[in-house]
Amino acid sequence: MTRCRYLLGLFFGTIKSMTSSPATSAAGALAADHPLMDGRTADSPLITAYRGGKPSRRPVWFMRQAGRSLPEYLKVREGVAMLDSCLRPELASEITLQPVRRHDVDAGIFFSDIVIPLKLAGVGVDIVPGVGPVLDTPVRTAADVAALPQLTWEALEPIREAVRLTVAELGKTPLIGFAGAPFTLAAYMVEGRPSRDHLGPRTLMHADPETWTALANWAADASGMFLQAQLEAGASAAQLFDSWAGSLGLADYTKYVAPASTRALDHVRHLGAPLIHFGTGTSELLVAMRDVGVDVVGVDYRLPLDEANRRLGGTVPLQGNIDPALLPAPWEILEAHVCDVLAAGAAAPGHVVNLGHGVPPETDPAVLTRVVELIHSIAPE
Repeated sequence: MTRCRYLLGLFFGTIKSMTSSPATSAAGALAADHPLMDGRTADSPLITAYRGGKPSRRPVWFMRQAGRSLPEYLKVREGVAMLDSCLRPELASEITLQPVRRHDVDAGIFFSDIVIPLKLAGVGVDIVPGVGPVLDTPVRTAADVAALPQLTWEALEPIREAVRLTVAELGKTPLIGFAGAPFTLAAYMVEGRPSRDHLGPRTLMHADPETWTALANWAADASGMFLQAQLEAGASAAQLFDSWAGSLGLADYTKYVAPASTRALDHVRHLGAPLIHFGTGTSELLVAMRDVGVDVVGVDYRLPLDEANRRLGGTVPLQGNIDPALLPAPWEILEAHVCDVLAAGAAAPGHVVNLGHGVPPETDPAVLTRVVELIHSIAPE
């Protein structure tokens, strides 16, 4: 604890004076009984930090906290396929709530999967255990893209219902919605399954840029509608998750990917909820990812938060970035690492603590609870 307070003291004061809080956008398009509008979550630690204010306690949540490592999750998922569990509103809600109850995290992250918009649109896709998302037929030509079905608002009703059920139970704890970024969705669609180097989509964007743009726009609209359904039903923030953007150079990201991510977020900007953008292996893309128009940038475990803030010019709050590889380490090592993350995060206009990627499935849940307790025990500066 002393290490945390000492490091934070070094960073605070000299760095905070270099930053200013971003303006808060109006959420006038949300319903009057939405949690951001009726007083439930607008002043929560999470939303306050996302908006660059001083929270009442340091907010923390974990990507992939809903499921994977929790025995109660494994129990309720018995005999239920992954995508089916995402589309049963009561089950998806229960899984979302489990880590909030157990860990006292400052947000629920909606339990779903980035390929759910594809499934709801009518694209043949499933999650194969040990493999990941696998499509019945890859999408690689202009004809393939033209034949894609369109996602409808009616098809998203199971998502809205799951969000409504969850928000009713969360009370003053915000729910974060999420969607896969267009590049990641399109990468799965071109390859037909997970890929190590994403050569297929990277080739398509150069060999047939018109087809790539059409596919990226289809994915952008599907992800944007998915986000909009969650936010309008009660989520208080939303994260665009670009799992595979780290396979791209800056020039390709800026030319071929950023426009589609901007298009996805255009579906929800008018709602006024904080928008977060996160990718893995994207240290060299952070400025371009911010510039698609988000309020918060997530940083993976590869780059210290103070350096991320320097690259971003102190313009946005940051989220991250405890290394998941340290979760099984002896407590004194993990504690020191968490304290280092808190100290580096003090450089930014706001900081929401998270992992630098998702919770590994073998993680001891008690360790996550202890990390949350540590973070909450250190008063915000």
